[in-house]
Amino acid sequence: MSVSRWARDLTMGVRFAVTGGREGWTRATLTAVGVGLGVALLLLTTALPNALSVRHAREAARVDLTFSLDALEKADDTLLVARLDSDFRDRSIRGRALEPEGPRAPLPPGVNTFPAPGEMVVSPALKRLLESDSGKLLRERLPDRITGTIGEAGLIGSSELAYYQGIDGLAQRLDDGNGYIGRIDRFGDPQPGEEPSDPVLLLLILVVFVVLLMPVAVFIAAAVRFGGERRDRRLAALRLVGADGGMARRIAAGEALAGAVLGLVFGAGFFLIGRQLAGNTVVFEVSVFPSYLNPSPVLALLVAVAVPAAAVLVTLFALRGVVIEPLGVVRTSRPTRRRLWWRLLLPVGGLALLVPMTGMGRDNGDFNQYLVTIGVMSLLIGVTALLPWVVEAVVARLGTGGVSWQLAVRRLQLSSGTAARMVNGIAVAVAGAIALQMLFSGVEGDYTNSTGNEVTLAQMEVRLPSHVPVDPAAERLGGTEGVTEAYALAKGWMVDSAHDAESGTTLTVGDCPSLRMVATLPSCEDGDTFYVRGAEYDGDVDVEKMAVPGNTMYLDPSYEGNEEGLQIPWTMPKGMKAAEPRRGLLVGIDRGGFLVTKKAMPAAVAPALDGSVYLRLDESVPDVQDLVRNTAAAIDPLTYPMTWSATERSDRFTAVRTGLFVGAACVLTLIGASLLVSQLEQLRERRKLLSSLVAFGTRRRTLSLSVLWQTAIPVALGLVLATAVGLALGVALLKMTDTPVRVDLGSILAMTGIGGAVVLGVTLLSLPPLLRLMRPEGLRTE
Repeated sequence: MSVSRWARDLTMGVRFAVTGGREGWTRATLTAVGVGLGVALLLLTTALPNALSVRHAREAARVDLTFSLDALEKADDTLLVARLDSDFRDRSIRGRALEPEGPRAPLPPGVNTFPAPGEMVVSPALKRLLESDSGKLLRERLPDRITGTIGEAGLIGSSELAYYQGIDGLAQRLDDGNGYIGRIDRFGDPQPGEEPSDPVLLLLILVVFVVLLMPVAVFIAAAVRFGGERRDRRLAALRLVGADGGMARRIAAGEALAGAVLGLVFGAGFFLIGRQLAGNTVVFEVSVFPSYLNPSPVLALLVAVAVPAAAVLVTLFALRGVVIEPLGVVRTSRPTRRRLWWRLLLPVGGLALLVPMTGMGRDNGDFNQYLVTIGVMSLLIGVTALLPWVVEAVVARLGTGGVSWQLAVRRLQLSSGTAARMVNGIAVAVAGAIALQMLFSGVEGDYTNSTGNEVTLAQMEVRLPSHVPVDPAAERLGGTEGVTEAYALAKGWMVDSAHDAESGTTLTVGDCPSLRMVATLPSCEDGDTFYVRGAEYDGDVDVEKMAVPGNTMYLDPSYEGNEEGLQIPWTMPKGMKAAEPRRGLLVGIDRGGFLVTKKAMPAAVAPALDGSVYLRLDESVPDVQDLVRNTAAAIDPLTYPMTWSATERSDRFTAVRTGLFVGAACVLTLIGASLLVSQLEQLRERRKLLSSLVAFGTRRRTLSLSVLWQTAIPVALGLVLATAVGLALGVALLKMTDTPVRVDLGSILAMTGIGGAVVLGVTLLSLPPLLRLMRPEGLRTE
């Protein structure tokens, strides 16, 4: 077969697609829309690496507070920075207080001039929030005058809440900010480090990409086959005028090629529109600027080549078993029975590729990414291969019923392949979602650790700067609406040698009710002192031997290589009582050390202690946490309120999980839109048939129910098959990560329910066009 003949036949097919009048353009447009939606998501995927890279670079460029053993001296190019991070409702706020120490102090990225004390520059999103009615409560916390906005170079996303605030007097408080104040001469991390790779996380990322992109490929393959029945009649006409079977197939491939190329144009347009909308969209607290979404040229070129090529190959593959004759095609008669054996090879082969990696876990190196990709793809493609056989086998055995049921079953018996193609994408998406859900649930425990916080005792902690008295702060915080209890504690590190800070224990000062939240006390009056024996954590010292009356201890000792501490001496008093440990307020573990009531502690010791107030909240009070944050900010801007949680999750794991949710939201949107286009195309193909049935007296309600049955039966079978394949893939992935297999039925039902809901919504949206197509005007022809 010569290249010139292929080119001539494909060109003729393209001409038929674009010069076929209204019918041809309608068919080409529907194909282009279906392909374009998939192309837009593929382009978005190719843009993700650049978006993540830019976000990471922007975050690294604005790093200010870093750990360093070398203290920076004041100079004309230094800047004092205080961390004022906070939260408002369910959103994080990045805040910094700035005090330049000279004319050459570095400006933060995205900021043109330093804000003066009482002024601040804010991100556009924060400015909108502060100016809105919903931001009134936050405005109380941030009352400074807004003098400018942070530019794109200083933000990681269009919806990020961030601000820089001018302040005075930070130099006197360098040692008074619990590590939240620092001096810098440049922004950016001078010694950026890379976290070691985690094979399980890399496996998660790889599987996420495969699972999210497979439904896109399936929908593109289905879109290029729009208009199959009308195409068959055109091909028969070509055979009647002298074209052979091969030429007819190549012309059909040319028509699909035209729709695919037009789909590339539509996809680029959809992508550009979505790119602009992305600047105003927040998905799972992630936002980007439109400029971040620049597709990789190489990957974009790959999409531009692969989509038209796939359109040609899919069309030729679809017509491989079709005999095109001058008076019709074989498809109009009862199709031959589909074979099962080769369809099973795909999922079985996929499992065979994954099985050798069973038990690798994270201690035996990285997983083979090629075997993982091919194995997962084979399993998911197996869904598309098995579903037509399953639909055909089941509908062939369905019994009699009402008129709508019989119409639906007969339609499926004659064209089960078309019905299966429509739900292939949703079945693949559900199968992948079930497998991913099992994998995430299985390994989540490895990336989730207990914080040790006893959330039944307190729900928030407010850390205070050293110069802020604990008791007045506790009184103000305790008077905040929604706060039911406030426990004030001051803590310090105590050793028996002023120059040996390594071997020591904790000293905790508070009133009797607060100390009872730390340990089990025999009795307590103001003036009592206690030592806690038998604790899980006591600083690796024997506190009972240290609790000798007259023994001198030192608070705020000196660490080797650092500036000298205060080294405040404290003499052990007489009558110290023994207390028993309990899981209390101090980071949840059994704390040892010494407990001292306020009256028993000399005032000279106070500068060596760091104060915290622990709050029990009435969660029924609206915005109770933000009310506490407002009170804390009014006490001192450098207070650090924290909301307690029982567990904390790895940032990298959370980032992968968030990426999955964002991608899944995009894929579900594509699935819904593509299904709707596919449904409308099928209804358009059957316009004359529907009008004829109505003309012969069939009720519109009967036809509507018939369409619902034609959608429901393949969807139900597809979801059952997807569940089986998803479970098999999930078990294989859990075995690979050496994680116990656990099936969460609730999650599986949720995944299948979401898939079913998408199809139901699409079907309901297609009912108005269906009713319009049933009009007698549908019988008109040209």
